[in-house]
Amino acid sequence: MRCFIGIDLPIVAVKEIQKIQKKLEPNFTGRLTSSENLHLTLKFLGEIEEDAINDVKKRLPSITHPPFELTLKDVGVFSQKFIKIIWVKVSDVPLQPLVDNCLKNIFKLENRFMGHITIARVRSLADKKSFLQLINVTTVNEVSFMVKDFYLKESILASDGPIYKDIVRYKLSS
Repeated sequence: MRCFIGIDLPIVAVKEIQKIQKKLEPNFTGRLTSSENLHLTLKFLGEIEEDAINDVKKRLPSITHPPFELTLKDVGVFSQKFIKIIWVKVSDVPLQPLVDNCLKNIFKLENRFMGHITIARVRSLADKKSFLQLINVTTVNEVSFMVKDFYLKESILASDGPIYKDIVRYKLSS
């Protein structure tokens, strides 16, 4: 099973991301992340066996953290040389190191985590320079929202894009 741990987005954040997607879409060939698939990945687990899934399910409830606020920040790309992913960065994610630490005996620690929401995957660009200029001038309304839970999710790869299914929901509490 292909799995990850993530945070779902409220409609207010999804609507802001849709505005950005609409602005950028005519300028590249690729695929926008569908509204129902927009999320923040805390940890990608990859293809894991049932035993590992059960171990993850047992460990994650031990995480205690109060609900916290996330804010949409900037739009960007990982590499200006090879543009493959367009993302919206979020404010600090205090839950990520807790998840990472909780699973450190089963999965490698994330050493380069940057809280982001993948909003599109780029196949090709007609004009990379003008696209990067557009990214640089695209502003994100700093929409803030409370995170009250997180999920262990399954990612099913399909020809028209992935399908994400909730396996377990974990509520945050102090």
